[in-house]
Amino acid sequence: MHSTQDFRRGLRIEINDEPFIIVDFQHVKPGKGGAFVRTKLKNLLNGNVVDRTFRSGEKVGKPDIEEKEMQYLYNDGDFHFMDNDTYEQTAISAELVGSAKDFLQENSIVNVLFYKGRAVNLELPTFVTLEVTEAEPGLKGDTASSVTKPVTVETGARINVPLFINPGDRLKIDTRTGEYIERVKS
Repeated sequence: MHSTQDFRRGLRIEINDEPFIIVDFQHVKPGKGGAFVRTKLKNLLNGNVVDRTFRSGEKVGKPDIEEKEMQYLYNDGDFHFMDNDTYEQTAISAELVGSAKDFLQENSIVNVLFYKGRAVNLELPTFVTLEVTEAEPGLKGDTASSVTKPVTVETGARINVPLFINPGDRLKIDTRTGEYIERVKS
């Protein structure tokens, strides 16, 4: 069991036989009455985000979640991953993968969360390096302020980058926000 004192961002908890991850939380101690904790929880089964308030000291369950490091193989409508220890393959639906598909490269390593034996979530590395496949040329003289242009990377994702980025450049991208971080030297 987890107590409200254990709450932190990223903690996985179970409420009413459903796994949640804490997105945000705040301990509140009003002048009158008992302390409580406001939380924003993301349901790992369906992705819904809910607000929930807990009394201070209240206990919640620990979910039966197993985290496996897996290698992304290919996409044929479903996304296929392989456990590097057992070589067992798992197919995960496109709706579960969601926006993570924009940063999945073949043979990349990701963490897959299993709840009671069923894949429920996918955790990408924080940063990925992708090659630019399409980029329009930047206009000369457009450098007075931080102007950006959209480019397409090898996975098909569209990302806003500075004007000096050209096709063939490799970019470091933050998978949490989808933002350009820096150009990577080969």
